[in-house]
Amino acid sequence: MFDFLKRPIESFQDFIVLSLRAMGNIFRSPHYVDDILIQMDSIGFGSLPIVTLIGIFSGLIMGAQMARALSNYGAQGQIGPIVSLTLIRELGPVLVALLVAGRNASGIASELGSMKVTEQIDAMRALGTDPVQKLVTPRLIATAFTLPMLTIIADYLGLWGGYVIARFKFDIRFAQYWTPAWKILEYNDVVQGLVKPFIFAMIIALVGCFYGMRTSGGTEGVGRATTKAVVVSSIWIFVTTFFIGQIFINL
Repeated sequence: MFDFLKRPIESFQDFIVLSLRAMGNIFRSPHYVDDILIQMDSIGFGSLPIVTLIGIFSGLIMGAQMARALSNYGAQGQIGPIVSLTLIRELGPVLVALLVAGRNASGIASELGSMKVTEQIDAMRALGTDPVQKLVTPRLIATAFTLPMLTIIADYLGLWGGYVIARFKFDIRFAQYWTPAWKILEYNDVVQGLVKPFIFAMIIALVGCFYGMRTSGGTEGVGRATTKAVVVSSIWIFVTTFFIGQIFINL
């Protein structure tokens, strides 16, 4: 009767097993430091241009829209706090995570998928190397380290984007914008803004690796795995940000 649930449940179980193995390998040798650094360069520095661009324009857009709404009430001075809270709590982590998911979850899935269909992963096992420790754990560590850093950069640039709008459209001075923008932030907001990208990073890396290592069906299978990795990681980013937000609201 519930046969249609069998395959999704089995896939979820496999994902949990892969995730636990990848996390457990963090505390076991060998650590493949060179692979971690290569992935940090690919994921971190490779994503920096697009993260910079989206950070600046998210601040510009938000500042312009908020200023337009607030001007009806003569409250243009509240642009800084609104941009600050929105970016650091929600928009910054989610936007950066979606960009990195689109760029790197797909890249991870296609790279590992190509290795799977060409039997490189099977050859690795035959030589006594654990593919999870060699391929999955370095990508997990690299993404978990770089995504919070990218989020901080995007938030900072987004705040400057909001300031540009406030300064040149409404003649709001530097102190009028920045003082309330940082004073409105509480410890809870900053922690939330850093916890989210860390969890999103694990989702992106593990989902990309999971679908990459389950690839079958040749080059068409690689394309399917890439698409699934981006879609599933993006969905989980939105689901996770809701629950994390509710946890911090209750705190």
